[in-house]
Amino acid sequence: MLIARARLLDGTCTDIRVGEDIDAMAPRLRPRPGELVYDAAGGAVLPGLHDHHLHVRAAAAARTSVRVGPEKVTGLADLGRVLAASPPDPDGWVRAVGYHEAAAGPLDRAVLDAVCPDVAVRVQHRSGVLWFLNSAGLSRLGLAEHPDGVLASADPRWSSALHRTEPDLSAWSAQLSSYGVTGITDATPDLDDADIAGLRTASRDGVLRQRLHVLAPGKRILHDDDLDLDTLTAWITERHTGGVPVALHCVTAAQLVVALEALRGAGRHPGDRIEHAAVVPDGSVAALAAGGVTVVTQPNFVAERGDQYRSDVPVAEHHELWRVATLRAAGVPVAFSTDTPFGEPDPWATMRAAVRRTTGSGAILGAAERVSAADAVAMFTGEAHRPAIARTVAVGTPADLCILAAPPEQALAELDAGLVAATVIAGELVFPRD
Repeated sequence: MLIARARLLDGTCTDIRVGEDIDAMAPRLRPRPGELVYDAAGGAVLPGLHDHHLHVRAAAAARTSVRVGPEKVTGLADLGRVLAASPPDPDGWVRAVGYHEAAAGPLDRAVLDAVCPDVAVRVQHRSGVLWFLNSAGLSRLGLAEHPDGVLASADPRWSSALHRTEPDLSAWSAQLSSYGVTGITDATPDLDDADIAGLRTASRDGVLRQRLHVLAPGKRILHDDDLDLDTLTAWITERHTGGVPVALHCVTAAQLVVALEALRGAGRHPGDRIEHAAVVPDGSVAALAAGGVTVVTQPNFVAERGDQYRSDVPVAEHHELWRVATLRAAGVPVAFSTDTPFGEPDPWATMRAAVRRTTGSGAILGAAERVSAADAVAMFTGEAHRPAIARTVAVGTPADLCILAAPPEQALAELDAGLVAATVIAGELVFPRD
């Protein structure tokens, strides 16, 4: 294919000939016989976006799950109405996601039985750490005597009993293509060999069009009530010995402090990552920089949850949330992701949040952490194994491209997914808007 009249983000005008890789670039290239010509008409062409932290199967399942976050539900009666109106999935469950206590208070089996007793219900907390089940759901899993129906997501003693129909990965992948996403990193912890093989098969067979990278078996979620430095250091050392980098889920200051100390004790692997870094106290910035570890963070949560943070987090700590500019200034490698389904899947919305730092109500949260639009784009164009190293549109690189229907200056000003005109993966047009 020949992409004609393209403009790179630096303003360079060029034609781009692609096979699986970019074969040639010049201001004017003659079409070859039989070659498809795509007229970019002066629109920006950039490396395809890579979402560096998401959860493939959960994100695909969330597309057909009911949303019950505070933005959708106000009070228990409303929660009951939403759950009762939701049809069960193919496995017989009403599956709800995105719950936070601000919607209708704490949940347990008694609360869910009161509002929706007649069908098996499981509700995921928006943190992804917990599920809440009603009595009908617990009975289906052989847990009729469970005291409260509050179950840890990572506990295989109950999750292995779930029969889960494979979600529609193809439709979800098509949605990502419409955003210009050409690569994804699955950050789901505890995937076994069969899980990973299934994802790779979906990628190989074209069900997942995006290039796939998987963090397992090096992904680990830390919990404040189980922070054992020696155990974590030994686990990291074991992974490093096997040549596997680690990715440590850190959403609290305590988790970050222990993770950095464990990484220091175990020694460095160039692929080590801190996931989220939702809270970075001032005193941890230097240690994070000295550790040489890459941070993969999600500033979209400033827009999606910022008003809740402003209510729940002391004002003196607001500047520590979802830091970006401070980390980059200190020399920390930083990359972006959406964390879908726990965050919204649109990477352009994440970029806007990083640039503007505005909450849903329009308040500013962490103005000092703003970055430029160009930097925000760059943090979504890193390599799979080196997320903070931005890729370029150059001869010899993979032909994974995002073509926009606007010139670079407009594209950077708007950062809008609606500007994605086409997505190319390995030289193949996988998404043409029209």
